[in-house]
Amino acid sequence: MADFPILSLLIFLPLAGAGFILTIRGDDEIGARNARNVALWTSIVTFVLSLFLWVNFDNTTANFQFVEKVDWIPAYNISYHLGVDGISMLFVLLSTLLTPVCVLASWESIKDRVKEYMIAFLILETMMVGMFAALDIVVFYIFFEAVLIPMFLIIGVWGGKRRVYASYKLFLYTLAGSVLMLLAVLVMYVQTGTTDMQELMKAHFDPSLQRWLWLAFFASFAVKVPMWPVHTWLPDAHVEAPTAGSVILAGVLLKFGGYGFLRFSLPMFPDASLYFTPLIYGLSIVAVVYTSLVALVQNDMKKLIAYSSIAHMGFVTAGTFTLTTQGVEGAVFQMLSHGVVSAALFLCVGVIYDRMHTREIVAYGGLVHKMPSYALVFMLFMMASVGLPGTGGFVGEFLVLVGAFKANSWVAAFLATGVILGAAYMLYLYRRVVFGALEKEELKKMMDMSPREWAVFAPLIILTLWMGVYPISFLDVMHVSVDNLLNNVQVALEASGSAVVAGR
Repeated sequence: MADFPILSLLIFLPLAGAGFILTIRGDDEIGARNARNVALWTSIVTFVLSLFLWVNFDNTTANFQFVEKVDWIPAYNISYHLGVDGISMLFVLLSTLLTPVCVLASWESIKDRVKEYMIAFLILETMMVGMFAALDIVVFYIFFEAVLIPMFLIIGVWGGKRRVYASYKLFLYTLAGSVLMLLAVLVMYVQTGTTDMQELMKAHFDPSLQRWLWLAFFASFAVKVPMWPVHTWLPDAHVEAPTAGSVILAGVLLKFGGYGFLRFSLPMFPDASLYFTPLIYGLSIVAVVYTSLVALVQNDMKKLIAYSSIAHMGFVTAGTFTLTTQGVEGAVFQMLSHGVVSAALFLCVGVIYDRMHTREIVAYGGLVHKMPSYALVFMLFMMASVGLPGTGGFVGEFLVLVGAFKANSWVAAFLATGVILGAAYMLYLYRRVVFGALEKEELKKMMDMSPREWAVFAPLIILTLWMGVYPISFLDVMHVSVDNLLNNVQVALEASGSAVVAGR
């Protein structure tokens, strides 16, 4: 089994499913049902196969595992090179988990062009898994950019009233940053003669060049996170996207930027990372405090959760650049937890939107009287978003705050205000939607959650509680890889005479 190409199978199986859907004839209800079934079973099989990575992963080594390498363009030393470590493996699992959740969540709400919709999601899964598994920077860049195409279509075709504006804004923001990243990739290739990411991590670029390369990569990753002030595309994209589009956008696509910082900025440009750390701290603090305050005044549920995502990702960027074990592990854990919790919150909005066709907070109130099961599920994920102990949201934020305190106590103090503000806007949302008197006639006719909706939420509920109660099962997987990353950064900084990382 050691030579079994499991990563290639995970990448191309959804693509094969998309190809099979193309062969389904007819645009009637039978054709749509067959497309849904193929998409669901393809994504479920892909997820089950991805568990092979978890079961067979050796968490005692920092080496990349399940490695596949084939010469692709040998004349230019470019290879089809795949592999996962303790960080990327967890994101592959997150991608394969959320895809069947998205397909099931769209089962009844998407009625037009169902085949094309399911094909878009399967292609999106291929690109996401490929991006996290890539070990060649050209392969990484192709998957990193190709994600835009299905996401652009999902928002632009099946989105809300301003869907075309939102999809073009997403495309242009992301593309602008990625052009600079492509230039940096070309410079790195000219300097080293290789596109192998493991070789590039050992390249030791000149400190002055590092800063320019770091800024070029930062332009792309900051938009993807998104960091303030290049965050304005996200609320528009979330509001206009269909529910499943918001789930995958918040659950996986926002993690591309944080993953990029861990895979490129820190190991390849350590001197520049240390030099620009104050900038990251400043932007992260503004993101946490400012977007939390903006979330407090939102009238649209999706927009409120979108701004909360920006605030939570501010914790991720700050934790990553503390260069402490707790901070980096907290950042990775926070990305995984946020991927589950924010996805679930958007699904919670989708449940009542499907019934009422409005996301305005003032349109609701007193839902607990008609939908007690929904109120319970919504409460769990709202509490996880706030960071209640016993849920996954607590562990990541706590570790980031510990790492930030070791690096800079002022940064930790400002980040902690985000926890307080987060509790304010989430409790405010929950109180207005769920509690109060049930006065509106249309709300009195609403039905509680269906078995299909329970099936959508069940894995997310289990995972949120598992991450909160038994976080060591995830921290053990990433610990050696994070430790190796920070050791390499430390050695590189000492070799160049820069300041030594403190508080490890």
